[in-house]
Formats: sequence, structure tokens, C-alpha cells
Amino acid sequence: MEKEIFELAGKEFNITSPKQLGEVLFEDLQIIKNAKLTKTKQYQTGECVLSKLVDKHPIVRLILEYRSLTKLKSTYIDALPLLVNPKTKKIHTTFNQTVTSTGRLSSVNPNLQNIPARTEEGRKIREAFVAEKGFKLLGLDYSQIELRLAAHMSQDKNMIKAFNDGEDIHAATAAKINDIPLEKVSKQQRREAKATNFGILYGQGTHGLSQAAGINFFNAKEFIKKYFASYPGIKKMVDHFLKEAEKNNYAITLFGRKRPLPDINSSLPMVKKAAERMATNTPIQGTAADLIKLAMIKIGDLIEPKSDEIHLLLQVHDELIFEVKEEKLDYYAKKIKKVMEEIMKLKVPIVVDISWGKNWGELK
Repeated sequence: MEKEIFELAGKEFNITSPKQLGEVLFEDLQIIKNAKLTKTKQYQTGECVLSKLVDKHPIVRLILEYRSLTKLKSTYIDALPLLVNPKTKKIHTTFNQTVTSTGRLSSVNPNLQNIPARTEEGRKIREAFVAEKGFKLLGLDYSQIELRLAAHMSQDKNMIKAFNDGEDIHAATAAKINDIPLEKVSKQQRREAKATNFGILYGQGTHGLSQAAGINFFNAKEFIKKYFASYPGIKKMVDHFLKEAEKNNYAITLFGRKRPLPDINSSLPMVKKAAERMATNTPIQGTAADLIKLAMIKIGDLIEPKSDEIHLLLQVHDELIFEVKEEKLDYYAKKIKKVMEEIMKLKVPIVVDISWGKNWGELK
């Protein structure tokens, strides 16, 4: 890849140097005129800048690929083998209970919650994590838990109906926003609806949604308007979260855990906006974090006496990963799924997806 980049550039240079890369792209190759500069008068070569220029020259796509591969190599392939414990021959992470503001566990030294899963190369790295002989890895994942919590907390009839009817919530949202039958929803429309579903929950405004969904500002504005018309309960819920946060100076989860928001009444618009985003997403994200912790406590009671048969290895966002004796796989998968789905009663079903394999890459 490096050779290909040098051929297209017409010379060798340090690809990881923003200064040299900027000069190659915007002076030597002149892929665009009037390229943006940083405060130190260097060309901007960040990912968000380059991703908009992929159609301008074949070198840009190669540079982005080169960057993602070098990141995988340095962060995981080179680093992880050095962290193997010489006694146990395993990697042991540390989980923090009180670092994330949402209340989720975080993982450090190494961070095993961000081992990539979306790319083929990332999945290959996950394949390096293997179960002991006679054991398999078992993954149980809460399906769309934040949207299910949003349906429950907002009491929105349309969203509750979609979940209770077992519909694909993103397709159902796309159908509503675009006023078309469910079966006519295109992949692009579903993608836009998915970005809107999560964008609203994360307190994104029009600008944030237009970037996340890859649509222009005007369309994003219309999307939000139609979204709230389709799910009026969600609009009421968001307004309620903001009002309560402004009154109390904190956001609260369904289980009563509070997150202080001292900037919610700030006179500085940008500071206030950031606090409003937290006020919108904390009740939902925080409740999801509480929910999985409660499930882990109950699962702990179930599996601790059987530590020779099963143990919990990882919590990655809404998923728990166990190592289980092969002959006990089906037994524990059913037991744990039941605990996770019954940990709390919602107005919509809680759904847990199960996957297993000899290595982490085979899960999902």
C-alpha cells in the first residue's frame, strides 16, 4: 500500500506526517484548490477532511486505508502480545466502575471494549481471542436496548406498537418519516432513520444529524420535524428530561442514579447545549448501564458456584461474553438469556441475542 501511495504521489514521503502529506495532496497533486489550513498554517489532513475528498484522487482512499491498517497494527497486533501474562498465558484487562459518566464499565490496560468488529481486519484480530480447550465463548447481547427503553420511558404508542409487533424499528421509523409502506423502505432510508433514532436519543441537533446520516442540513431539519410528528411521545420525553434537568441541575436514570449537570443553566450557548445533550441521553444510556449491571449481579449468583463450568470474561457495552464448557453451552445460554430478559419489566419486550464460537471473531 505504501508503494502504491508513493507511485501515485510521484515521490517517497512520510505518510504519517500531516505536514508532508498536506504538501503532497494540496501542493504537488493539487487535488483541490484553497485547502483548509490549521491555526499553525498547515494543511488539514484529518479523517473527516480526507473522507470528503475520496472521489478527488485515488491516493486519498489508499491513505485512509493505510491509516486504519497502521492503527490496527500499532494498537492491537503489536501491542496485545506484549500484554500476555507469562504465568496464565492470557490477557487480563481491568474494569473500572466509576470512570464513565453514563455508568457503564470501562476497560483499561488493555481496553478490550474497543477491539474492532466492523471491518474484516478487525474481526481477524478478534479471532486471536480463543476459548480454553473443551470450552466455547458465549455472547449474549441486548438488542436495541436504548430504543426499547426510549419506547418505555416515552410511552409513545407508535414506537411501542412497532416493538410489540416485532418490526425492525429502523425500517418502521423510515416508513413513518417517508410516509411509505414498510416493504418499500430502501437501505438508504433505513440508514437515515437509524441515524435519526440514535441521534435524537443522543441529543443531536440538526447539524449533528446531517453529518451522521450523510444528508444536507435542510433534509436533516425536515427529518427531525417528521420524526417528532411520527413519535410525539419521544418529543414530550426529551422536553421533560430537559425541563427536569434545568430545575434540578442533574439527570436521573429509571433506577434513581443521578448525574450532576452544573452547566445546564449556563449563559454560554455552547456550554448549555453540551449539558442539554447529556440531559437528553443520560436517562436512557444510564438506565441501560444500570440494567446490564443488575443482570450481571443476578448472573453472578447463578454462575459463581459453577466456576469450573462457566465464567464471565467481558462486558462490552450491551453484551456479556462468557467462557463455557462445551456440553453446558445450551443450558447456560437459556438460563442467562432468561435472567437478562426478565431483569426489568418494560412496555415492550427486552430481547437478548445469543451467539457462540471457538473464538471471539465467530460470535455475532
